[in-house]
Amino acid sequence: MTHDQFGGLTGWDFEGFHNGGDTELWRRLGSKVVTVHHPERGEVTGVRFAVWAPNARSVQVIGDFNWWTGDSLHLVPGSGVWATFIEGLGEGTLYKFRIETADGQWLEKVDPMAKFSEQAPANASIVYESKYIWSDDEWVARRRQAKAHAEPMSIYEVHLGGWRKGKSYLDLAEELVSYVKWQGYTHVEFMPVAEHPFEPSWGYQVTGYFSPTSRFGKPDDLRYLIDRLHQAGIGVIMDWVPGHFPKDDWALGRFDGTALYEHADPRQGEHQDWGTYIFNYGRNEVKSFLVSNALYWIQEFHVDGLRVDAVASMLYLDYSREEGQWVPNEHGGRENLEAIDFLRYVNRHLYEREPGVLMIAEESTSFPGVTKPVHQGGLGFGFKWNMGWMNDSLRYLQLDPVYRQYEHNLLTFAMVYQYSENFILPISHDEVVHGKGSMINKVPQDDWRKFATLRAFYSFMWSFPGKQLLFMGCEFGQRPEFNESVSLEWWVSELWGHGGLQRLFRDLNLTYRANPALYELDNEPEGFSWINADDGGHNALSWVRHDTHGNHVACVTNFSPEPLEDYEIGLPAGGSWEEILNTDAPIYDGSGEYGNLGEVHAVDEPWGHWPARANVTVPPLGSVWLRRASGQ
Repeated sequence: MTHDQFGGLTGWDFEGFHNGGDTELWRRLGSKVVTVHHPERGEVTGVRFAVWAPNARSVQVIGDFNWWTGDSLHLVPGSGVWATFIEGLGEGTLYKFRIETADGQWLEKVDPMAKFSEQAPANASIVYESKYIWSDDEWVARRRQAKAHAEPMSIYEVHLGGWRKGKSYLDLAEELVSYVKWQGYTHVEFMPVAEHPFEPSWGYQVTGYFSPTSRFGKPDDLRYLIDRLHQAGIGVIMDWVPGHFPKDDWALGRFDGTALYEHADPRQGEHQDWGTYIFNYGRNEVKSFLVSNALYWIQEFHVDGLRVDAVASMLYLDYSREEGQWVPNEHGGRENLEAIDFLRYVNRHLYEREPGVLMIAEESTSFPGVTKPVHQGGLGFGFKWNMGWMNDSLRYLQLDPVYRQYEHNLLTFAMVYQYSENFILPISHDEVVHGKGSMINKVPQDDWRKFATLRAFYSFMWSFPGKQLLFMGCEFGQRPEFNESVSLEWWVSELWGHGGLQRLFRDLNLTYRANPALYELDNEPEGFSWINADDGGHNALSWVRHDTHGNHVACVTNFSPEPLEDYEIGLPAGGSWEEILNTDAPIYDGSGEYGNLGEVHAVDEPWGHWPARANVTVPPLGSVWLRRASGQ
């Protein structure tokens, strides 16, 4: 076997793979169009196939080019990788690997490194080479200098198939981009776009980690969508699922007849809740595969960040397990030390390779130091979803207003731990599925109160310390739960209440972005001061947000159906305070009856710990924001 019959690969090429240090594995494994030297005919072009199957007895590539009968791959010496070069093949070639296990069984597997795949229910891998020329150099250069914690971030979470049913990546590059830009969000977050066979899994059960789903077009079409978002000034976050993978017999599971990517012991290797396999994070090749995959989306698709799904399930060996169903770590504890090391590795590596990238943990426990740097003993994420804030605030929202005074601490408690991590406040797809009801149907009483309460709640959320995330459809108060098989109910945005809420979101985003006091010091105690945290009797909360230049925004929210008239608050300075938001305004389908005629005048008389005081009107089930610029 000559070097060129392996398509240019040698055992040396896989040294980094075996020690876990190769983080660009897609350049070596999988299918690739290459040109090699033929001793008689000179340069010849074809496709190199390479797959890791160290325990296989033999491996073949089958495809449309050999009537699915098989061409043999050859073991690259000392690598556990099987490879071959087939002349004359090119882009668009369909293929799979046929693997003979040690006990003589034959398995048909899709390529773990496939860059493109057939549309479900078909599943063959497809040879694909990107020809895309990017136009977002300016965006990527700015990202490298970005200071995400001190910048505005409001994220629109999108399931591409359910936003508008039947739209392709190319359609979305027009329609989704213009809509998100109009709404004023800084980022979109795509639910997983890696290939998955079962649509109701929403992409969280991945069979093609390097393959964007073909449901909406080709990989370069997705590149175009991301490029257009960047050109519109919108960042792109993608959900990434390194916690588990499905058991489909044609995918990663028991890949060469043995537990290759997963733990062999079901107490370590299987998620009982989800019926999936768990990656073996202690295996160097698995670490190389996953870290390469994270870098692949960032480098090859210019994704700006990864939201890592189900981190809690990775951190704990006893996650959702009964006594006796899990194996303690070497110290007898419940922490998954190998997964912790893996998360630190991927976070550190991505931040070093791609400064400005966002690594976001969906982590639902109080595991310490999720967003602390790795060199300080943390996991090294940039942000963490604040699940505590979400659970508490939604519990409060569902209470009849008469009972809210007894649960006031649900809205104030998050400030007790606010500076322990860098938080994102999420109202995600998880809150509007599986019988939980849509956001509007969580709120009690009639439609007027439902919409007013939602407007107050979202202004409370947008002014609270932390970045924001909202699932699609919530911005216009969709009534049914999320269902991936149909479009959002866009027609309701023409109706009273729904349209007003949608217009409020646009103004929330634009006002938020225009006022650094609302975001610059999210993670610093200097950025937030309570005016009154204890007015449960009125269902009212008030605080001031500050920036580093002496600007202030005072935010007062009333979760009672009674207006607060001549409501006294303390403020950091006397003089004129401009009313920059009132959720009861007619444009938002509010009553327009309760406001401050555009401004509030504060007098220099002490109020509590504040040097000035003012009387404000706060609408029933409403919010008011007041701004005082520095130098006034």
